[in-house]
Amino acid sequence: MKLTKVLTILLGGASLTAHAQSSFDESVTSVSNVGLTVTNVGTFGNSFSGNFDVIGSPSCEFPVNSGIEHLFEAGFWVGAKIDGAIVAVSTAAYDRTSGYATGAAGFEFTGEVGSQITKRSTLIDSPFFNPDAVSHEDFVCDFSDKNVQVPGTSIQINDHLQPLNIDVHLETYNWNFSFSDFFVIANYRITNSGTSTLNDVYFSMWSNEVVRNINITPAGQGGSAFYDKGGNGYIDSLRMAYCYDATGDVGFTESYIAHKFLGAEDKDGFHHPDLDPNFKANYQSWIFNNSSDPLYFIPTTELGRYNKMITGLNEMECWVENSSTNPNCGAQSISQVLNNPGNRSDLISIGPFPSLAPGESIDIAWAWVLAKKNEDGRPNSENNPAQQQNLIQNASWAQTAYNGEDVNFNGVLDEDEDKDGNGIITRFILPTPPDIPRTKVIATDNNIDIYWSDNSESSLDPISKREDFEGYRIYLSKLAFDVQGNNDLLSSLNLVSAYDAPGNGLFFETGFNSVRLESPVTFEGDTVVYTYKYTIDNVLNGWQYALALTAFDTGDELNNLESLESSRLANSFRVFAGTPANESIKSSDPFVYPNPYYGGASWEGASSFEEDRKLIFANLPERCVIRVFTVAGDLIDEFVHDQTYTGNDIRWFNTYSDPEKTVFSGGEHAWDLLSADAQIIARGVYLFSVEDLDSGDIRKGKFVIIK
Repeated sequence: MKLTKVLTILLGGASLTAHAQSSFDESVTSVSNVGLTVTNVGTFGNSFSGNFDVIGSPSCEFPVNSGIEHLFEAGFWVGAKIDGAIVAVSTAAYDRTSGYATGAAGFEFTGEVGSQITKRSTLIDSPFFNPDAVSHEDFVCDFSDKNVQVPGTSIQINDHLQPLNIDVHLETYNWNFSFSDFFVIANYRITNSGTSTLNDVYFSMWSNEVVRNINITPAGQGGSAFYDKGGNGYIDSLRMAYCYDATGDVGFTESYIAHKFLGAEDKDGFHHPDLDPNFKANYQSWIFNNSSDPLYFIPTTELGRYNKMITGLNEMECWVENSSTNPNCGAQSISQVLNNPGNRSDLISIGPFPSLAPGESIDIAWAWVLAKKNEDGRPNSENNPAQQQNLIQNASWAQTAYNGEDVNFNGVLDEDEDKDGNGIITRFILPTPPDIPRTKVIATDNNIDIYWSDNSESSLDPISKREDFEGYRIYLSKLAFDVQGNNDLLSSLNLVSAYDAPGNGLFFETGFNSVRLESPVTFEGDTVVYTYKYTIDNVLNGWQYALALTAFDTGDELNNLESLESSRLANSFRVFAGTPANESIKSSDPFVYPNPYYGGASWEGASSFEEDRKLIFANLPERCVIRVFTVAGDLIDEFVHDQTYTGNDIRWFNTYSDPEKTVFSGGEHAWDLLSADAQIIARGVYLFSVEDLDSGDIRKGKFVIIK
């Protein structure tokens, strides 16, 4: 398919432009169920600037590929008194209707020219494997507030007149475990690189969270009404602010986003409000970009921002009281007001750190936490403790990851906590399930074959220090899960079979004999030795099935851990059974299905876009050219097929599938019913030809389109 056609479909006619700032870089988390944009200037999210209908870079999408976005933009603030006198606040992000822009006020941190986000991974088979990695996907970057002009340009940073002269080292951590694929941790090291001492230092996270389903309501079509549907809240005991969709796409946005303070360390030791009454977490919220409200107003000066950082709405007498219990309060408490639909920024500030002298550093960890609302039979536009259960549990896992060896969370390495024997608290450790089985999926005619190796069986748990592998589980989606509007892959996968070690009294003790191959097998171009095979038969050709293979462990009674399972999402596949590639086109004629093609049939799905259509050319040779003509002989489209095809040339697979994980049978190719110039074709009879690129033989056929 021509490149111009692909770009027109994927970008909706938009043009590609390079970012103006030569020191700007961004990446999107990709190993878990959260797609979060991270930049090397201290911002999170992309203010939906990458969104074209349902295609584009996610801002903070959860679950991935669902179209449910949760974040407009976010960034940290640092406030202090320079030499105990001059109040200054440096901000990575701030209320701005179109989000980040080079040199815009409030975006005061910059990377140096050529600076980029470095990627690392603890996964041995990752191209970013690095023994220094902390998680399955680390993003590492450095930036500073010391520049008043954007490096590499002549652009002045607006209103950035009093830098704190701090350097920031940021590492974000992201795991694919099923019990942790819903959060991303941001670990900061703030270093005073100036010559003045910073006193009464506060660190804050500013965020404008927006929970909407862009499959239902595209961000570019909503204006201000897109953003003013959120309900906000703060759980003081967890030091966590959250947002949910109160009145927007309710029924299509049944989830929370939250940002949570995890802990901090400096020269004086560990800091957390649970351990130090003088160290506080303050919560503020205001109407986005509104300076007129007497309580919920945006701070427009550095002193105003600092005052927001050192005080909190959560400390006010009307935080939970209203006029029915306190005559000084309004008809609704502050907490109740924040639950009303609106477009708000919120800010969690922690501190004070008494001083940060030149050369000294503070380590601060934060987490972005996502969660599905827990079903309680009540409308999902509500916000109650029952619905918050998953959010609270997910936040607990993020805190567990941060705590690491500090199991009792007292900031001290107690007896028996030093699991790695290095004499210091090692943080960011999670109990781990067995390694993901190395898996190969082969689609054939009405069948799906799953092969996997035995690498999971020698996995060593970092907490218990023992091999605790127990078994395997195989999951499969129901037919048409994708086109029925369910883009949450995790909830679509149903257990179809499980195998576990016999003789230990755990689980079903099925053993592995029924799936173990008599002799291990290998495949051309693949060095993995496959020990097991499972076949799913009687599936329909041309329809998408999602499947996953996981490994699970025995659990650890001593450490009070239930059995842990490797991530379904990390080892998932989108599979289309169909005809295999023909060795010779002479042996069997190519054909098209469905034929006739009916527009609007369930085969296509819920999308209203004409670009989200497909029909299948089948019985193709390994390499061929497919041409489509009118009955008058006019060429409509032409494209090349080979047996490695994954559907990445048409939009249907970007909307309903994942071309990076798609498996075809080798002898089939999808077409979007658009001309080479991306024009919609009319109903009627069409002709096609298939030219075998190896033999030169040509076969012809026809199909009918009914709309």
